[in-house]
Amino acid sequence: MQCNRNKKYMDTASVVKVVRAARMRAALALAACVVAAVLPAMAATVVEATLPVDELAPGVFLHVGVHAAATPENHGAIANVGFIVGTRCVAVIDSGGSFEEGSALRRAIAARTPLPVCYVINTHVHPDHVYGNAAFASDKPHFVGHRNLAASMRARQAYYAAFVERSLGAAQAAQSVLIAPDTTVAATQTLDLGGRELRLQAWPTSHTDNDITVMDIKTGTFWLGDLLFRERIPVIDGKVTGWLATMESLAMIPAARAVPGHGAPGTDWPGVLQPQRRYLMAVRDGVRQALKAHRTIGQATTTVAASERDKWLLFNDFHAQNVTAAFTELEWED
Repeated sequence: MQCNRNKKYMDTASVVKVVRAARMRAALALAACVVAAVLPAMAATVVEATLPVDELAPGVFLHVGVHAAATPENHGAIANVGFIVGTRCVAVIDSGGSFEEGSALRRAIAARTPLPVCYVINTHVHPDHVYGNAAFASDKPHFVGHRNLAASMRARQAYYAAFVERSLGAAQAAQSVLIAPDTTVAATQTLDLGGRELRLQAWPTSHTDNDITVMDIKTGTFWLGDLLFRERIPVIDGKVTGWLATMESLAMIPAARAVPGHGAPGTDWPGVLQPQRRYLMAVRDGVRQALKAHRTIGQATTTVAASERDKWLLFNDFHAQNVTAAFTELEWED
């Protein structure tokens, strides 16, 4: 800084201004240094975090997803994911909505057992359940799913890739890729983890056309994927009639506890099915009545099962879609 040549000293006000400016520049420089140092650490903390899990039964671990849309902040961790530990190896049941979530799940497994991951089981095709698969590729597990899962992944790959990039951002989407099953389930199949068997069962078109369930025989823990929603509104991506029929069959299977695809696990089995059954029946019956009255899809979406609105989270996000799916299914009924 140069002073005015006609003055030997600066006046007091000018000095104060200069000092304040200098202090401000110093503060901003310090802040920039702090941000530069802290942000990478914060990012590392997010990326390197271990996914919180609860032990539902001996060797059975679950992370309950948040009831929200997928965002960069939640890394797509909106579905229930977990793992089961045998004496030989570990099976993952749904890997999560992104590579980041899958990696955090892998660290949760490593924190509890040194055993390898030998199976990654996908209960169905939806992004929040399968996009963590890539985080387990280095384990070289068998990727397991319904016999229709690979075809569904191929058919939806472009749309899902765009959805993940739009929801999570380009950086997260770049690592979050689909990995199709190398082991498929057509009816029933048993996987042995060492001292622990898992019974897998494929179902007809219900929530989707590629739903499977997993029963841990040792503890009676029944993983239903999105064949069961709790708290968050069910989503029809298959057939409402098929889903209701599948639920009748599911209710006949003995279980100590049920793990839904979304929402809290429950020991009131098969009682935990009742809210979902009520909703799906309301949609089915309401659509049939709308069709009989020659109403349009648009009219049906505003009236069918309206009494369910306050009973489910995210109702406004998915209910109209559900009514539309049921309408296009049931309009061809005899």
